[in-house]
Amino acid sequence: MTDRSGIFAGDDPFEIARNWLGEAERSEPNDPNAIALASVDADGLPNARMVLLKEIEPQAFVFYTNYESAKAREIESAGKAAFVMHWKTLRRQIRVRGLTEREEGESADAYFASRSLKSRLGAWASRQSRPLESRTALMAEVARVTARYGNAPPRPPFWGGIRIRPVEIEFWADGAFRLHDRFVWRRAAPGEAWDVERLHP
Repeated sequence: MTDRSGIFAGDDPFEIARNWLGEAERSEPNDPNAIALASVDADGLPNARMVLLKEIEPQAFVFYTNYESAKAREIESAGKAAFVMHWKTLRRQIRVRGLTEREEGESADAYFASRSLKSRLGAWASRQSRPLESRTALMAEVARVTARYGNAPPRPPFWGGIRIRPVEIEFWADGAFRLHDRFVWRRAAPGEAWDVERLHP
């Protein structure tokens, strides 16, 4: 039995993650839901980039993207992804590794509809991760899709959510003299029981 208490207490790692994110939303000046998302290409070469986490579900984490982007294609191919959330003001981080699936249903539609009009039109105009001749060409495409869809662009078929169902979640908090507190939750597969261990800093 691990000696978890305080900010590490609880039997549900998703609830702990939501609590930590809630604290960060009150203290972090910019994008407290930013995550450094990692994937690998067909040769196993890692890739990382910042994206915004949009939901912590009861058993998963969800972000949204263009499915034709490099990150989405890499994640689709591997069926796996990892990310880290780091909050400088709280001096904490959460690391997640897990299996992935698409979210193309009502949740994706609702989130897309909640975005600003310019962001929705931009999603249609951008051929994410592919070569771009010039910014002028991009703005011309934005004008073209604006003329086509006006104020009510639907969610593009190539845009939606990616859900990460974790098999490992690590909670880390800064400690004096670099003697940090680390607890890792592991399970063999999504839906199975968690094992929790304290790790050396």
